[in-house]
Amino acid sequence: MTAFPALVPLDAPLLVGYSGGVDSTVLLHWLWRCAQASGTALRAVHVHHGLHTDADDWVLHCQQQCAALGIELAVHHVRVDNSAGLGLEGAARQARRAAFAAELHDGETLALAQHQDDQAETFLLRALRGSGVDGLAAMSAHSCLGEQPLWRPLLAVPRSALLDYARQHALRWIEDSSNADDHADRNFLRLQVLPLLRQRWPHAAAALAGSALHCRQTRELLDEEDAELIAHLEVAPRVLSLQLLRQVSPGRAARVLRAWVIGHGAAPLPATVLQQALDELLPAGNDRQARVRWHDHAIQQWRDHAYLLPAQLPALPHDWQAGWDGRAPLALPDGGQLRLQGAVAFERPLQVRARVGGERILLPGRQHSHALKDCLQREHLAPWRRAQLPLVFDGPQLLAAADVVIAAPLQAWLQAHDAQLQWRPGGW
Repeated sequence: MTAFPALVPLDAPLLVGYSGGVDSTVLLHWLWRCAQASGTALRAVHVHHGLHTDADDWVLHCQQQCAALGIELAVHHVRVDNSAGLGLEGAARQARRAAFAAELHDGETLALAQHQDDQAETFLLRALRGSGVDGLAAMSAHSCLGEQPLWRPLLAVPRSALLDYARQHALRWIEDSSNADDHADRNFLRLQVLPLLRQRWPHAAAALAGSALHCRQTRELLDEEDAELIAHLEVAPRVLSLQLLRQVSPGRAARVLRAWVIGHGAAPLPATVLQQALDELLPAGNDRQARVRWHDHAIQQWRDHAYLLPAQLPALPHDWQAGWDGRAPLALPDGGQLRLQGAVAFERPLQVRARVGGERILLPGRQHSHALKDCLQREHLAPWRRAQLPLVFDGPQLLAAADVVIAAPLQAWLQAHDAQLQWRPGGW
């Protein structure tokens, strides 16, 4: 039988997720002892889901236990939204993680009580859903919740060892009656499947958790290779070369696209959308503008590149205009900004408005004006950016299309004043 781990030194303040059940009770007590020995700060957080008739009593229990140990406890009341198709358990988990993220202070590490049996259940659930190596890697002892570190120090410890610790230290905990209901998938595995597996293979949970570890090690190696490949394929932030992407195998291209969108903070690509991207983006010719969309993001093909964009990019209203003297940045209706950098102000107020079509501009070194549309095409400005482009006028004369195309008179003035225009489009 695996022994419960000895006390470990702590080098950062901890926030412990504390439900009041035996697992989190053991974690809290053990980390409290570690913190006492290390002189490290420790707090706890309890999430009130409002799903159980005894939830208020559970809060009182957690408050009493924390008070007995001198531990500060934060209680978060959350609303579990079960309309997103995650199931009640998944929706509760999402609400709980949001509460943890809201409670974490800068510099704190979140500690959660998942153990070896939880890891085995997660591995089985992922396998039954047809997950690949990324999903079968299950949970990691060290990961992140947003920007903050997340630690599962008991992930290699069987639940039997946690129960032994709880009895040895005479701990008190809550028994959630819903844990005895095998309707939920995880409870069914815990109550029906794993006990049956242990009858034939006593170390089944340890073996399944070991397989998850092997998958995680493989995933880490693949992640390193993906990062190196993305660095080669990404020609600009959020822009991938499709020409280069076509040179790798379909399996590798799929991994790269998944890692690329996650690396830029987008929601993971659903399997159907990922397959659509592979089918429509990779074979597409330069004259096509294939597009795939999921949640709040989209991948747009343009000129043999894939652009990761918000699903809805704002455009400047056609009738919008504003005066601007350059003294302060000009806020644009799409959430973007136009700024004069390096000079106090223009010599006189100018007008800024949206494109309406047909504009012409006199470029430096030219005798005749050129159609702005042609200039933007030569600058390789994507179509969705053209809809956001603020134009700067001095009366009827077009001086600039943001910082993309600058007319001769304004270019001369900017050079004389060692200044420049800077445009930040909205929607990114």
